[in-house]
Amino acid sequence: MKVTQHIENANGKPLFSFEILPPLKGQNIQSIFDSIDPLMEFNPPFIDVTYHREEYEYKELPNGLLQKKIVKKRPGTVGICAGIQNKYNVDAIPHILCGGFTKEDTENLLIDLDFLGIDNVVALRGDALKTETYFHPEKEGNAYASELVTQISNLNNGIYLDEDLKNSAKTNFCIGVAGYPEKHMEAPSLDSDIYFLKQKIKNGADYIITQMFFDNKRFFDFVDKCRAAGITVPIIPGLKPIATKKQLNLIPHRFSLELPDDLIMAVVKAKDNDAVKQIGIDWCVQQSKELVAAGIPVLHYYSMGKAENIKAIAKEVF
Repeated sequence: MKVTQHIENANGKPLFSFEILPPLKGQNIQSIFDSIDPLMEFNPPFIDVTYHREEYEYKELPNGLLQKKIVKKRPGTVGICAGIQNKYNVDAIPHILCGGFTKEDTENLLIDLDFLGIDNVVALRGDALKTETYFHPEKEGNAYASELVTQISNLNNGIYLDEDLKNSAKTNFCIGVAGYPEKHMEAPSLDSDIYFLKQKIKNGADYIITQMFFDNKRFFDFVDKCRAAGITVPIIPGLKPIATKKQLNLIPHRFSLELPDDLIMAVVKAKDNDAVKQIGIDWCVQQSKELVAAGIPVLHYYSMGKAENIKAIAKEVF
């Protein structure tokens, strides 16, 4: 079922969903199931599965020269989605990236997903490689998420890259895209970011899921700006409980967002990371309850493969 149908069928009841990471190469899918099992009591209608593009490593050869090697540290997104749908009978939503894919690669991936009965995808540009300052698309690939949305939308209309195909089957993907309540780190302003977000909606996106935030006012202001710009699709908030003192610096740097002073000082004064974890749970519970009270249809949690704190939050909210 499509995400938009799940929201419609809920009739105003808030839905719980979450996102997981594929395991590191060498681990098996049971580690994924172990992180999902504790959260299934809250009846998530869908689970997102991230995609991780290739990385470059350099291996020193016996002659002293360096050999460039391409590695994928977290493969398996498509297989995990199939496993989730088979085991739990809920919708699994793979992230689809521009980075690392030609348009032909993307089309073939979408065909596989369609054959597996996957109804939803999240279309993302993806990050730059660690060796790059700025994102560089693949040759013959999509440079922007808006272009990726267009390609998926085209396939939904039976338009393939090979224009000579006759009587081609249409896919029926529900397309999610990312929104940034505190703007994307590369955007010059929030208003300009929303301008390009609207382009993704025009190109065929069906719903928005936001980057994490820790101040609900940022989210509500973002929604107001989107609605004023003519964006009418569902906007799903993304939430993450802070869990360690290190994240005070890591999260703002990695995701280009601000933490509220009250949260910062509570974490600074915490005795240890166990205390920080409880602070993060309590903060996220309050965020969640306020969002539910405001009529937000779905709350989406970034679990990072760790279920314990998400379960503690969900028990208080759902």
